[in-house]
Amino acid sequence: MAWSEIAYPSLVYVHLLLFVLWLGADVGVFLLGQHFRKRHVYSLDQRIALLKLLVLVDMTPRSAWALMVPVSLSVLKMGGWWDLPVALLAAAWAIGGVWLWLVWDAHTHDQTPRAARDRFYENGLKYALTAFYLWLGGQSVLTGAPLAPGWLAWKAMLFGGIFVAAIGIDLSFKPVGPQLVRLLTEGSSDATEVPLRRTMDRTRIWVMAIYVLLVVTSWLGAVKPGF
Repeated sequence: MAWSEIAYPSLVYVHLLLFVLWLGADVGVFLLGQHFRKRHVYSLDQRIALLKLLVLVDMTPRSAWALMVPVSLSVLKMGGWWDLPVALLAAAWAIGGVWLWLVWDAHTHDQTPRAARDRFYENGLKYALTAFYLWLGGQSVLTGAPLAPGWLAWKAMLFGGIFVAAIGIDLSFKPVGPQLVRLLTEGSSDATEVPLRRTMDRTRIWVMAIYVLLVVTSWLGAVKPGF
């Protein structure tokens, strides 16, 4: 079998694999977060260990998300769904590579000015890509171009919705840092636990939104309904 015959199915498989890693690891993050909340079951040291493991597991969906951008656009190009200019596709791979590096560099140098700088640039990429995918999906839904099948247009727009929900997570989760510092400094009590629990509850709304959007976008890609 020639490489040309297996290149596109292989790329689709990588696309699917990234989805599995993204959603599967995110479920792990969710479960670890649920156990972290159980202040009457685990000691504070045990809960902090769970939180450290959560951060590490969370690197899988973060990495998959960064790679999903160039891989998804490559699937569109190679599958003949969108005659994407080669320069734009090359830019997508460059952006995906830079994004992946920023994610891991921030993780490696956490709690430093370097990590804060990395996350600033990463947020800039997220906002730009949010606008791009919402435009791509919205334009295609309304006009039938550049993505002609309706299911593909909606998939692009919902992928933009995933970016919106992820930005919502980042914004909702911001108070957690100071709240964790207070928890570690003052110990576990209603005064330190209740505000942290409230922040985590608000963040879960966006997390559940991402799960729903991931399931719907994957269903559209697998079933390809005729609309």
